[in-house]
Amino acid sequence: MDKDIPVISLQRLPIYLNYLKSLSADKLYVTSGLIAEALGMGEVLVRKDLAYTSAVGRPRVGYVRAELITALEDFLGCKRRRSAVIAGAGALGRAVLGYGGFSNYGIEIDAAFDNDAEKVGRQIAGRPVYDISEAKTRIPALRAELAVLCVPANYAQEVADVLVACGIKAIMNFAPVLIKTPDSVTVRHIDVAANLAILSSMI
Repeated sequence: MDKDIPVISLQRLPIYLNYLKSLSADKLYVTSGLIAEALGMGEVLVRKDLAYTSAVGRPRVGYVRAELITALEDFLGCKRRRSAVIAGAGALGRAVLGYGGFSNYGIEIDAAFDNDAEKVGRQIAGRPVYDISEAKTRIPALRAELAVLCVPANYAQEVADVLVACGIKAIMNFAPVLIKTPDSVTVRHIDVAANLAILSSMI
């Protein structure tokens, strides 16, 4: 992946990919203008985003749809399997475990961790739930690099520290609190309530 790509551009690439996959099989060519119109974006913006990938447009016809899909999948690493774990098997954690869309991007949720004796030792959506105390052996064994943090705010930093110590390189944090990690660990904070408040202020 091109590390110089702006985050906002990177966030749009899966949107383009999903749109292209939604088109009928007989749609052989697409243009940046078509994509822009369908998604309500600017054509120049779409063209600049796609330029970060290996996709090459052709005069008068645009991109070969299949080639553009492949270029986006290659850029996003969809064909390279990466293991991820869930920390926190409560309501949100169970919902994430049950979501089937991660495999579209080469990500497999392989296990969950919790400290609730009623959850540990069970399976949720076909994935085992381990005690968080087992993380130091289980996570390296799974070769997991990604984690989704679904624990209460007062436990978030403590659990994040455990995940980092186990070799996790990137964390998606659903806890409504900012967590601190080494510079080598990427964190994406997803505050659902705050985002809903933003939407509320816009209507």
